[in-house]
Amino acid sequence: MRLTRFTDVALRVLMRLAVAENEDPPTTREVAATMQVPYTHTAKVVARLQHLGLIEARRGRGGGLSLTGAGRSASIGGLVRELEGPGDVVDCEGSTPCPLRSACRLRSALRLAEEAFYASLDPLTVTELVASPTGPLLIGISGRRPDTG
Repeated sequence: MRLTRFTDVALRVLMRLAVAENEDPPTTREVAATMQVPYTHTAKVVARLQHLGLIEARRGRGGGLSLTGAGRSASIGGLVRELEGPGDVVDCEGSTPCPLRSACRLRSALRLAEEAFYASLDPLTVTELVASPTGPLLIGISGRRPDTG
């Protein structure tokens, strides 16, 4: 199974924001630069995460992005399911339907494998993903200093 780029960026944005507690809230542009992702793609991800209630975005001076309590405790498995949306691992009904589709055991086996993948992510939260050594690395690559004021 391969995650979409959108889901990958969403997880990285959440992880970056999870380590931003003791600093001024980073902007979407700053997060995009830190994660080495195009700004326009990051802006779309931020809008979706805000819609899901996982982050807050404030505009203007003193604005920026911050993780909500729901964002900190969100199940990674649930989040990936939400962002990836429904669909099969393989497309049996596409423009050229598979001739085995009426009696194929592979499709159900792949569905079980996909659910096992999600189930293995279910107990993980964003907070757990940024435990050491990941969190300190994220802080280091952000290039920002903690707010001392």
